[in-house]
Amino acid sequence: MSTILYYKGGLVVRGSTTPRSALELPGATTGGAGELRLPAPAYRDLVVLLANRGERFEDRARAYAEVAWREVHPRRPFPHQTEALEAWWRAGGRGVVALPTGAGKSHVAILAMQRARRSALVVVPTLDLMEEWRARIEFAFGADVARLGGEERRLADLTVATYASAGRRAGEIGNRFGLVVFDECHHLPGEEFSRAARWSIAPYRLGLSATPERAGGGGGVYENLIGPIVYRREIDEMAGGILSDYEVATLAIELSPVERERYEARRGEYLDFVRGRGLSPGSPDGWKEFLRVASRSPAGRRAFRAFLDQKDLANSPSGKFDALERILSRHPRERVLVFSTDNATAYRVSRIFLVPALTHRTRPGERRELLASFAAGTLPVLVTSRVLNEGIDVPEASVAVVWSGTGSVREHVQRLGRILRRREGKRAVLYELVSRRTSEESVSARRRNHVAYARKGNRC
Repeated sequence: MSTILYYKGGLVVRGSTTPRSALELPGATTGGAGELRLPAPAYRDLVVLLANRGERFEDRARAYAEVAWREVHPRRPFPHQTEALEAWWRAGGRGVVALPTGAGKSHVAILAMQRARRSALVVVPTLDLMEEWRARIEFAFGADVARLGGEERRLADLTVATYASAGRRAGEIGNRFGLVVFDECHHLPGEEFSRAARWSIAPYRLGLSATPERAGGGGGVYENLIGPIVYRREIDEMAGGILSDYEVATLAIELSPVERERYEARRGEYLDFVRGRGLSPGSPDGWKEFLRVASRSPAGRRAFRAFLDQKDLANSPSGKFDALERILSRHPRERVLVFSTDNATAYRVSRIFLVPALTHRTRPGERRELLASFAAGTLPVLVTSRVLNEGIDVPEASVAVVWSGTGSVREHVQRLGRILRRREGKRAVLYELVSRRTSEESVSARRRNHVAYARKGNRC
């Protein structure tokens, strides 16, 4: 008879009759004294293989419990949530469910916990999301929910952890849970974060994301760590039903004559340096090469300074402040989120319009107060850099203003998603401020390469 053990994030099979059939599994290798070693995610395949072949074994790897989770506040799922659950279950309880923000991904996870009937770990990217998930699960099941992240270090049959904490303690907790839910699972392929999946034996795995694809590829990672995308619905399919209907307006902002002259001069200085040395900052690793070359001479450092100046001129011309003033006047009774790409711009907009700024520097207590005041309407406008891009629930928001951003489709879809939670009579509006005849135009075109903008987008 053989014995299956969990050891340092992997599986070890030992015994006087070590099953050679296990060598058929991906990643299997032989070790000393005839033992076999396998990656932790192979646990279910290993147990099924040995059982099907009638091999006797003792399972000492598994340390998770079977638990019949029952909702104390039952909610009838929407049809798409039931479809997502059934698609995941047909795929063996492994896979990614891709639904827009506001479409109820967390309730799909609650349903999966009930179906899997195993102790469950939910892994999230931020401490704010950890708190939101804890509250949702406690409300659903009326059960103790432990937290692993920040100052929290406790484990229970229902646990919520940050990716960072779950990765650091993966070797300790990798056999403690039969179901792992990876929220915002597009974070997972990173080396540190993926350890939470690579070192887990969980036979059931669920990934959740509105935008699962990673820039530059990396989709194959899901197949190995979670499973394939088993169910998907897009924003344009659900708007006007599960989600609020919406419109998108891209506002072209003209630079003033003085701003235009300065922009062209500074951009020209930057481009002269780049072209004169045959550099291509937009190519893979091209920006790193530009920084390396620029750092080695006074001319290079001037070119880098010129790049920052022209970017700032495109990012915050006076016309954007005028446009934001008009937008706020147009929506005096609505909750408005203003998104910038950096903290400095967020604080500048905050000072000029006398509205609070919420950034990664905002203390947790102050952040909770700001979001509560925003929900209540006493502070109807929030300006933020990137901390509200994903995860945090702001259902009262109905207007978003993209002051500036990256070329990431994911970021743009996430920002739109912040204002799409349905409310009776609500019609959401996303404004995108783009400086004309600047690099912002190409950035805007890249990030709008999504069906959510193809159907609803317009330029003003």
